[in-house]
Amino acid sequence: MRGFRTDLAMESIGDSKGRLEGVVVDQQQLGEISRTRIVIEDHRASEALSRPCGEYITLSCRSLSRCDAENRRRLIQLVAQAVRAMLPREGEILVVGLGNRNVTADALGTRVVEKLLVTRHLHEALADELLGKLRGVSAIAPGVLGVTGIETAELCRGLIEHVKPAAVIAIDALAAYESARICTTVQITDTGIEPGSGVGNHRLGLTRDTLGVKVIAVGVPMVVYASTIARDAVTNLMEDYGLMQDTQSEAGQLLLQKVSESYLGEMVVTPREIDELVLSVADLLSEGLNRALQPNLDTETLHTFLHG
Repeated sequence: MRGFRTDLAMESIGDSKGRLEGVVVDQQQLGEISRTRIVIEDHRASEALSRPCGEYITLSCRSLSRCDAENRRRLIQLVAQAVRAMLPREGEILVVGLGNRNVTADALGTRVVEKLLVTRHLHEALADELLGKLRGVSAIAPGVLGVTGIETAELCRGLIEHVKPAAVIAIDALAAYESARICTTVQITDTGIEPGSGVGNHRLGLTRDTLGVKVIAVGVPMVVYASTIARDAVTNLMEDYGLMQDTQSEAGQLLLQKVSESYLGEMVVTPREIDELVLSVADLLSEGLNRALQPNLDTETLHTFLHG
């Protein structure tokens, strides 16, 4: 495993694609969009990658937040397909928008929830012809421990006991290794998530083990660790001056370790236009999730429910 911190399974695998036993990798290029499906099949591979066993689907597009109409339509369709394939066929769904809406880089989950079609409360008021078409969906943005004083997993357990959903969809900001992945990559996995992972503030995980139901996690990188940027800069500088040669490699590696682990700690970096990027990505994700959750409704009917 590569020696850096990232929430993306495809970055954890890195150059070991196709060589690591217990990991299946399938890649497709769909125009400007790259789709990577990773399946971690056994515990040995899970330990090597520090990732739970399960399926990880990654959609990458350089213009994700500002793509043209055709690429946006295709991305929404791919998000919907990936989420729908992981959902149970029947039963209500609870969507949890993780993060702190007062911290822009951590507000993705809350922004997506604002744009979701929630239907659990509508069944008694719907016309008969729509009753069979709508899936029961409820949603919540529970905030963060520092504001509520309650672990998100504890809040979710209480909701699940009352609502009894067939599955939970958790949406959160992630951290990436490569700065180019900020707001250009969507990861969808059936392994659950650790709230706050995108800003280095790990909490009790939302998983099948902690919640008792299947948890599908949808995330987009919003930050990179400053230590990885510094490490890359120092590495490039050392290579330019020939300081990574065999005779000096041990000292060079020690310096890189100190830069990445000691000086910058858990500091994270995000683009200055992150507020605009978050809103754009939230709009794309919410539309993809709405289509995944309500496959029997056409686009016009969905629009009517949301804006009518």
